[in-house]
Amino acid sequence: MSAVPASSSPHRWLLPTIIVVVSLMVGGGLLAREFYRVPDQQPDAILALPSSTARPLGQQPGPSTVELTPDAAAHPQHEVIRLLLQTYFDSINNRNYNQWQTTVTQARIQTKSRAAWLQDFESTKDGSILVYRIDAVSSQDLRVLLGFTSVQDPRSAPQELPGASCVQWKLTLPVTLESGHWKVDTVAGYTTPEAIKC
Repeated sequence: MSAVPASSSPHRWLLPTIIVVVSLMVGGGLLAREFYRVPDQQPDAILALPSSTARPLGQQPGPSTVELTPDAAAHPQHEVIRLLLQTYFDSINNRNYNQWQTTVTQARIQTKSRAAWLQDFESTKDGSILVYRIDAVSSQDLRVLLGFTSVQDPRSAPQELPGASCVQWKLTLPVTLESGHWKVDTVAGYTTPEAIKC
């Protein structure tokens, strides 16, 4: 009876099989660790969790500093977007139409004249501004989910909440690259803001 050739021995494939299995397990473990890893806190990001709803009415709208959740701060453009929104809300709080124009697209500027803008925000003060998420739609378009509190003269309350002097808003802002700079784009018809009375 002839001996079994060495090439057909089952032990010959044992070591390579073990190496492949161990490699796959290590690779899978590293991939899972990266997937479930909590992002490192960015030193230049202001991180916060939603807390504006607990603020007493007399202390509304809260601070005007734009803050980020850890989820929003994990986006590569988070600091650029935070600074853009900070300037955007500062312009509203300071009634500075020229500054507001630097934060929005040309299309949005064309929808709001200086007189109409000043009338819309005549008594508005925004605060407790929190960016929940920043999502990329394309390399030139982002969607920013944020919430903020707005106080105003009750006569200037939004149509859906007549007479309200304090409103908590939650909406998605489209942000797009225009001439190499991120700008807040037109909102009308794109998103339905959620508004509740404080």
